[in-house]
Amino acid sequence: MMSRCGLLTLNKEPVPLKAIEVEVEVKDHVATVASTLHYENKEEKAIEAIFVFPLPSDAAVCHFSAKIGQTEIVADVKEKQEAREEYDDALSSGQQAFLLEESDQSPDVFSLTVGSLPPGESASIRLEYVTELAVEADGALRFCLPVVLNPRYQPQGSEVSSVQVTSVPASQVPYSLSFSTRLSSPRQVSKVDSKCSLEPLQYLNKEQTQAVVKLAAGHKFDRDIELLIYYKDAHQPAVVVEAGKASAEPGTLMGDAAVMLSVYPEFPQEVMSSLATRGEFVFLLDRSGSMQGARIGSARDTLLLLLKSLPMGCYFNIYSFGSSFEHIFPNSMEYSEKSMEKALKMVKEMQANLGGTEILKPLQHIYSQACIPNQPRQVFVFTDGEVGNTKEVTSLVKKNSSSHRCFSFGIGEGASTALINGLAKEGGGHAQFITGADRMQAKAMQSLQFALQPVVDDISVTWDLPKRVSVTHLSPPLTAIFQGQRSLIYAQLTGQSSEETDGCVTVKYSLAGNPFQNKLGFALQPTEDTGLTIHRLGARTLIRCLETKEREKDEEVKKKVVDVSVQSGVSSSFTAFIAVNKANREAIQGPLLHRRVPGASICNAMRHSAPRKMMFCAPRQAEAQCDISFLSQDDTTEALRAPLTLRSCSLSQDKVAKGAPKKATGFGGFFKMKKRSSAVCTPSPMGLNSKEMDANSSVQPPPDTLLQLVSLQKASGYWELNPALAAALDKTSKQVEQPKPAKVDGNVWATVLALVWLHGLKSDVQVEWQLLARKAVSWLLAQKASCITECVVAANSMLGCNVQKDTLGL
Repeated sequence: MMSRCGLLTLNKEPVPLKAIEVEVEVKDHVATVASTLHYENKEEKAIEAIFVFPLPSDAAVCHFSAKIGQTEIVADVKEKQEAREEYDDALSSGQQAFLLEESDQSPDVFSLTVGSLPPGESASIRLEYVTELAVEADGALRFCLPVVLNPRYQPQGSEVSSVQVTSVPASQVPYSLSFSTRLSSPRQVSKVDSKCSLEPLQYLNKEQTQAVVKLAAGHKFDRDIELLIYYKDAHQPAVVVEAGKASAEPGTLMGDAAVMLSVYPEFPQEVMSSLATRGEFVFLLDRSGSMQGARIGSARDTLLLLLKSLPMGCYFNIYSFGSSFEHIFPNSMEYSEKSMEKALKMVKEMQANLGGTEILKPLQHIYSQACIPNQPRQVFVFTDGEVGNTKEVTSLVKKNSSSHRCFSFGIGEGASTALINGLAKEGGGHAQFITGADRMQAKAMQSLQFALQPVVDDISVTWDLPKRVSVTHLSPPLTAIFQGQRSLIYAQLTGQSSEETDGCVTVKYSLAGNPFQNKLGFALQPTEDTGLTIHRLGARTLIRCLETKEREKDEEVKKKVVDVSVQSGVSSSFTAFIAVNKANREAIQGPLLHRRVPGASICNAMRHSAPRKMMFCAPRQAEAQCDISFLSQDDTTEALRAPLTLRSCSLSQDKVAKGAPKKATGFGGFFKMKKRSSAVCTPSPMGLNSKEMDANSSVQPPPDTLLQLVSLQKASGYWELNPALAAALDKTSKQVEQPKPAKVDGNVWATVLALVWLHGLKSDVQVEWQLLARKAVSWLLAQKASCITECVVAANSMLGCNVQKDTLGL
């Protein structure tokens, strides 16, 4: 038997991928990412290496090349089936070939196939993409390099096949990663934050408008690489024009100039102060097995804050889903003390025990409910985003986009950017990602503020251009604009004018019944060299828009997608990059060895409390399949004594329906796998023993004092003066009651105390409580109570704060 040396997979096969180098160039709010993957075949036979990995869903992949020795081969974009056939033909004729294609099911998953790498030979694969950076709540620009790809759940009976994912625990990824970013902007780079370990930020000029930041050595692949970039005075409306490609034909997308319009609205304060008091708020919570532990706990806390912050007079309901779905009320109920308390009681009992991640059916049920007149529907979706039917889900949201807005939250590392961004984009809402130590509550409350903002209507974009210049929009029409959020519009400028050199664009909209407009002038000639970045982002935007239409099986639309993709050199779901080394024609001796390169997954033995249909690694000749049965309560202890393993297999839903418990017991419904006689299953040790699990399950986090106080607030906004309030303020009942001014109602005093405590001691998390505080202020003003000033002074003295009455909004 051949001796195995070097990097090995879990089933002792050599890993041909040795290292990944990533270089990022960030210009203002656009990033260009170049990744180089170094392969080496140390086996005795030629290999075919397959690597499935994540990319941002909105990335425009625009370059793919391979370097073997001193020979560099640049790939072409071709129709996907044509590219696959060319790849197979090349291997059959003894040539090396390289294939890069986007998943048919999800645009944030790519597959790279390195074909016919001879023994002892190395190859370097380079791919490049451009992407936009999202704006965070605090004004930071968020760049994320996905490195975690968790297996995607595939609902039973789905029309599409599973995404095939080869994964190992993050600590066992058998290749290295280096990462560096160069920043440049007209404005000062203030700082760069990250949950990953970074080397110190290095400025390249005295103005601090250029800088370099690098990832510290030894990244463990346990999280995506996220950078939060802060510019000074960053967010201003702007228009950038980019010249067309000199070799491309005028009148085509790449031959004409392209323009990017950045809209960043600042609404009048008097309008923003009048948040909506109506609406139907539907919260949809993922309770699949992968939400166990801190995720479901954080989700429960977030629902508490959301429910306490809803305005009186609105309607609400809470759905939760896994392999099945549940809802608290048959129909959305009017928000009141009674309905809120009933909902909170049920939320408190929610566990991550509903099995898989079937999000389609609860969304269908929500949309089947009639909308309530004069109560605009707002849907909030909380999920870890591990689904395989992303396009089905986002298509459903788009189909119903006229009746609601959708706000989405991706929880944890590896959440599908295609799903989370797709839900918000198609639903006219906003997407948030919660990773690492992020507080879910803060991001959820920011989105609730967006949902309560006055709806922006009648959005239009008009261009004032010279006579011989025309404009073609590449972006779909704007359907949502939010305070503090940037919207980008791409367009193609055709023609030239020898006389006029300037143009103008006007964005008009109606806000709370009042007309507003933003007008920006710009030069038709480019003022800076941006390469073809804007063209590629514009092409990607157009491709995504057309792909949505193609779901209705329009062959003409598919043909247009292919044409745009091939012309622009930007990938799509109908095309692929193909590179063939035609100089190499040595016949291959025997069949190729198939090697799947494992990607990072943070799945662990506790991750799935019910069966999930997933595809892991297996050679093409024999896909792995396993039967699965749940451990009984009596078996649990015995199972915990043994080292835990997660096997690579395809779990079939119908094999477990009868044996699956309705509720998780013990440690969340462990399951054991029985190997069929014809199957080959690959163990994947997780390294978690029973003592560690017992310790983890018994450790309780300290109580959150903010949530303690918030949980006591009544639906209309006030607090009661009682021992529970005293305990939340870390006082005795006597300490709380004694300073109360005479003749002041106890609930008024309690509410002032709570407000002073929030402003004085919890100002660092103000975004989490400012809506419920605003409701409390409204209640106080409605009481027309006297001695409010005296109450504020007494509350400050008792709590050791120095909060002014005006600060409270009184």
